[in-house]
Amino acid sequence: MTERFLNLDRLEQILTCLPRLRIGVLGDLFLDRYFDIDAGLTEPSLETGLDAYQVVGVRSYPGAAGTVINNLAALGVGAIVPVSVVGKDGEGFELRQALELLPAVALTHVLEPLSANFRTPTYTKPMLHEQRKPPRELNRIDIKNRTPLPEMDALILPALEAVWPSLDALIVLDQVSEPNCGVVTCGLRTVLASLGAKHSDRLILADSRMRLGLFENVTLKPNDAECRRWVPEEVSVEQGTLTLSTQRGRPVFRTLGDRGIVVADGVRQPPLARHVPAAAVPGPIDTVGAGDSVSAALAAAIAAGATLVEAAAFANLVASITIQQVGVTGTATTPQVRQRWQEVYQPSSPV
Repeated sequence: MTERFLNLDRLEQILTCLPRLRIGVLGDLFLDRYFDIDAGLTEPSLETGLDAYQVVGVRSYPGAAGTVINNLAALGVGAIVPVSVVGKDGEGFELRQALELLPAVALTHVLEPLSANFRTPTYTKPMLHEQRKPPRELNRIDIKNRTPLPEMDALILPALEAVWPSLDALIVLDQVSEPNCGVVTCGLRTVLASLGAKHSDRLILADSRMRLGLFENVTLKPNDAECRRWVPEEVSVEQGTLTLSTQRGRPVFRTLGDRGIVVADGVRQPPLARHVPAAAVPGPIDTVGAGDSVSAALAAAIAAGATLVEAAAFANLVASITIQQVGVTGTATTPQVRQRWQEVYQPSSPV
C-alpha cells in the first residue's frame, strides 16, 4: 500500500473547510487563448504561398494567476479575491468575461491602468487537430509588457492593503520574466516581506519564474530548476530545498513534476525535509498549468488547517487530476479529489 501522507479524515476536514475560506490571488493575470485548427482545411495563402491554418474554434481561459483562481474555484473555495491589473484592450475584455464565469470570484480589485500602452498579457496557443492524432500545440504567440508601468504600485498597493485583513491566505504569482514589468514589482515584494514578518501565522505563498530568491518572509513554491538556480551546489533535492528554506526563513514546496513535491522547513526544530511522491497516472498528460494547480491546492489546504506534508499530498492529488486534461488548463473538483485519494491510497477497497 502507498504510504499514507494524507488520511481520509484529514482529507475530509480540508474539503469541508474550503467553502469557508477567503483566499487572495495577487499577481499577473494572463489570457490563455486557444485556436483550434483543423489540419484538413489548411489552404495555401495566395499572397505568400505559405500554409494558411484555418481556425474552427476559439477558447479563452484565465491564465497564469487566472489558472490559480480557476483551480481555487473548482475546489469550491468560498471567496476568491484577485488583485491585479489588466489592459483596456480586447484581451482584457475577454479575460474579465472568463473570470466572471467562475463562482465566488470578486473582480473589484482587478484594475485598469491609465496608460493605453499597457497590454493584457496573453498566451495564444494554436492547437493543430489532425486525423487519428492527438491535438498538438504549435508555436505559442505571446503578448507581454516589456516596459514598467509607472503607476503599478499606486494601483496594487492600496488594493492589497484593502483586502489583506480579510484573507485566510494569499497566493502571489510573479509570471512576467522582465523585472518590474508585471504586477509584482520590487516595491510590492518589500510590502509582502513586511506583511509576512508581521503576520507569520497567515500564509503568503509565492511563485516566481525569475526572482524567487528575492522574496522574504513568505513561503516559496519553486519548481526543480528554479530551486537549483538559487541553490546551485546542492547534494540532494531534500538538502537543497532545506537550504533554501533556511536561507529565506520560511517553508519551501519544491515541485518535481512526476516525482512529486519536496517540502522543507528549516526554521522548525528539528528541521523538516520530506519527499512526498506524486500520484501516478496513465497518459496522455498535459502539464500546462500543473504548477498553478499545486499553488491553489497548497494554499487552500494550509488555510484549511493541513500540515505541510498533508498539504503537499493534497496538492499531488489535485495535480494528478489536472494533468490528465489535455489541451486545456485543467482543474480538479472535490469529488475528483476524493476519487483520486481512493485510487492512490485504497485502490482495492470500495469507496
